This record gives sequence, C-alpha cells and structure tokens, in this order.
Amino acid sequence: MSLRHALLGLLADRSASGYDLMKLFDTSLAHVWPATQSQMYGELNRLAEAGRVEVSAEGPRRRKEYTITAQGRKELDDWLTAPTQQSPRRNELLLKVFFLNLATPEQARAILAEREGRATADHERLAALRTALESEDGPLTVNGRIALEYGLRWAEMERDWARWATGQLER
Repeated sequence: MSLRHALLGLLADRSASGYDLMKLFDTSLAHVWPATQSQMYGELNRLAEAGRVEVSAEGPRRRKEYTITAQGRKELDDWLTAPTQQSPRRNELLLKVFFLNLATPEQARAILAEREGRATADHERLAALRTALESEDGPLTVNGRIALEYGLRWAEMERDWARWATGQLER
C-alpha cells in the first residue's frame, strides 16, 4: 500500500480538501499507514500532476478541494484487485531474539518485557479506539473496524508471545 492509494481510496467516496483528508486520515488510516501533512500535500500534488485527482473547487486561503478522476479510480481499482505484495520479512525484535544468549539474563528479560509492555499499550489504545467507533457508521467505519480487529489481535498475540518467550528463558 502507499499513501497514493490511501488518498485515492478516501477520495473515491467524496471530494475533500487537503485539510479534510488529513483529519480523516488521522482518525482512520494513520493507525495502519502513518503520514505527515507535508507527505500528504506532496502526494496530492503528484496525483494532480498525474491526472489521478483534480482540483474541483477553490476556496478562501488557497483551500483546494480534490476529486478523484476516472484515471485515479482505475489506478485504485487496479491496486485494490492486485495480489497484496509481501513486505520484506525483517523484524528487529526477532533478530535480537536469535542472539539473546549474548545478553545477560536480565537484559534478555528486559527486551521481552519491553515488547510485552508495548503490545499491551497498543492493545489498550486500539481497544479505546474501538469503543470510540461504536457509535460511528458508514463503509469506512465498518472497514476500519475490520482493520482495527486485526491490530487488536496482533497486539494480543505479541503480548502473549512475549510472556511465553520469557517463560522459555527461565527454563
């Protein structure tokens, strides 16, 4: 996935300004694909130059509203229906795990405790987000809940794994 496709996906539903897209992005997609304001505006400019979006209205203070074009919708459809690309299988934590024998027992437990703590905090943050979304409705919210559930389950798995791995070290 790319920021490009995230923006096209948001614009497929309705036209929006860069500011509106940033707000929507921050409350939904930023949990799975973070981006800064400068990255988002830069990508909107590239999409406009490529004919994937167009400025459909201009307001005060140079506010631009963007609309997806037929070319942009085709690119989005092509991306959406293409097989999902696997990212490189690099995981710094698991690389460290392979060398835990080089750490002191306290250091090894601390590495795993840090991961357990981070996973627990992630799970709590996502659970609070799920509660906040309970009264929301619409296709992005339904799809967001599905993605949110993935994050909740992943955080739970990491937390449980870190506890299990700590137990393995103590054997």
